[in-house]
Amino acid sequence: MSDLQSPTSAAAGKATDDAPTTSTAGANAPSAPTGTGRSFLPQSTLPRHLVVLVLSAVLAVVLLEVSSPYQNSQIATLSYYAIAAGGLTVLTGMNGQISLGHGALMAAGAYTTALFLDADEPLPLPVILLAAIVVATVVGALVGVAAARLHGPYLAGATLALAVGLPGLAIYFHDIFGGEQGMRVRAPQAPDAFESFVQTVSGNNASSTKWLAYVGVICLLITYFFLANLVRSRIGRTWRAVRDQEVAAELAGINLGAWRVLAFVVSAAAAGLAGGVLAIVVRLAAPSGFTLVLSLALLTAIVIGGLGSLLGALLGSALLVFLPPFVTNLGSDFGLNGTEAAQLAPFVYGVVLIVAMIFAPAGFVGTIRLRRMTAKARRGSAAQAKAAGANGG
Repeated sequence: MSDLQSPTSAAAGKATDDAPTTSTAGANAPSAPTGTGRSFLPQSTLPRHLVVLVLSAVLAVVLLEVSSPYQNSQIATLSYYAIAAGGLTVLTGMNGQISLGHGALMAAGAYTTALFLDADEPLPLPVILLAAIVVATVVGALVGVAAARLHGPYLAGATLALAVGLPGLAIYFHDIFGGEQGMRVRAPQAPDAFESFVQTVSGNNASSTKWLAYVGVICLLITYFFLANLVRSRIGRTWRAVRDQEVAAELAGINLGAWRVLAFVVSAAAAGLAGGVLAIVVRLAAPSGFTLVLSLALLTAIVIGGLGSLLGALLGSALLVFLPPFVTNLGSDFGLNGTEAAQLAPFVYGVVLIVAMIFAPAGFVGTIRLRRMTAKARRGSAAQAKAAGANGG
């Protein structure tokens, strides 16, 4: 393995590459082998992912309609974290490139969205988000080309410089980007069809919070559907070959630099979309929101969830979003004041990270798959030994 040499990444790569990577939680379970069980999903990759996409969309609608406005806002927050983490999974988990600059790529998408929405007559929201993707993709391509020959800590250092330097441009060009205070983002208005849809489905009010949550979830589902099909294609297999056997891949005629740049471009596109969603959900694009802490949080999410797994990226992002308020509320219930309860959340998150690294070095998803594969191998060995004993008898 060329760029990721830690035990966590090695175990996660082996654990997550052997099973299908799909767009949602339910789809990441591998189909049952012939003769050992039944799978109700189609065997072909694209139809299987389409079925999972439809089921996930139905589940998302139900979840959004039964949730409170505060929970809707949490789901919207989860959506942009998970989109960015999914793109980082492709870059780090699938291709083996460590990036500490994804917060800067999200900033490119967020500021692009803010600028387009600030117009007197803004373009349609899908066009604006597409523009955010394009701008972040261009930035990612430039960084990817510059870092194509870098590995390990050298690549991490280069992307670290991106994370530190790019948000600072907003301060330098303060007349355009608002400086330290950032840019207020005009929230896009929900179409009339959305209100009719919500009234028909649940009879609830179509609030702006619910609308933004729907936008985030739609972007999340589309992103994971695209990434799931991509990593299961020839492109994904080539990325894994570059990650695991660099010399063999080069001898086979694979242009290592070009494929690394492609991985960076795809990951940057996801980060740009995540930044656009973040801008409209938070309604602010400011340098303080895209510090190194954001990039490290994304990297932590995919490590905890399981490198190389979109389900792992989703679970890790959910941990980032839901654990801090849960711990804070729990601390308040036990008599801590607001400051003490808020300080308890990062401590507990750090403990969870340490425990996960010790007892689940391949991440949650990777560890579960490793244990399933081990149990399956043991059952196969036992069956072979039993058959050999019967033949010998």
